[in-house]
Amino acid sequence: MAKVSLLGIPHDENSSYLRGPAEAPPLIRRELASDAYTSWSETGFDLTDRFVDYGDIDFTQPGDPWQRIESEVGRALDAGHPLISLGGDHAISWPVLRAVRKRHPNLTIVHVDAHPDIYHSYGDNPRSHTSPFARIMEEQLADRLIQIGLRTVNDHHREQFARFGVEAVEMRHFNEGLRLNLETPVYISMDLDALDPAFAPGISHREPGGFTTRQVIGLIQSIDQRIVAADVVEYNPRQDLSNVTALVAAKLVKEIAGMMLKTNGAG
Repeated sequence: MAKVSLLGIPHDENSSYLRGPAEAPPLIRRELASDAYTSWSETGFDLTDRFVDYGDIDFTQPGDPWQRIESEVGRALDAGHPLISLGGDHAISWPVLRAVRKRHPNLTIVHVDAHPDIYHSYGDNPRSHTSPFARIMEEQLADRLIQIGLRTVNDHHREQFARFGVEAVEMRHFNEGLRLNLETPVYISMDLDALDPAFAPGISHREPGGFTTRQVIGLIQSIDQRIVAADVVEYNPRQDLSNVTALVAAKLVKEIAGMMLKTNGAG
């Protein structure tokens, strides 16, 4: 039976405003395992016994956390299943994609976010959670970067878009039924602040005017190429209300997992 790997990456030391996303992985897992909700994805897969959970990376040991992330992600990918990483802040996408790119020489990133996260540097920190996609594109860790849902774009971001050839879909231009014309395997980077804070209040940087949960699910379900890896990041439990955002994160994990199984030809 085809599986989907899970790996928790409880790291938020590069957050620019609030701590808290490091606490997210176990709370997302709790919702995934809750008897209150169905174990089926909308695409028709019962996810009971479909997850191979590698637990959370231990960052208490000495050493560079980026090397540990890349190593642990690589170990999970080498098992042969698509992988969903549970962040953590968005900074983790950089070392995750280092490992993914080594195993997938053709790759498109579909990045769903309120923010481009492509600053050259922020607060003199090149590892800032506002900068991972600058590093990712500098290292040529993807052939295409498509950013969807943006609503905080400034002049520097536009310069970076031009520099790296980013395909940016600002939220003000988003339409239902958006066609991405994908041609390679896909990595989904799902920042929960892409959703309007009415649907996902448990985030550090609330930006009104975002997606509904239904719109994000529709976007995920529209992907017609193999989804080989993904991250779900920036859930901040300290900001959540009645566990709503943990539930939304778990729902998105289930729908990404269902689409991974579908696009990878699972029965």
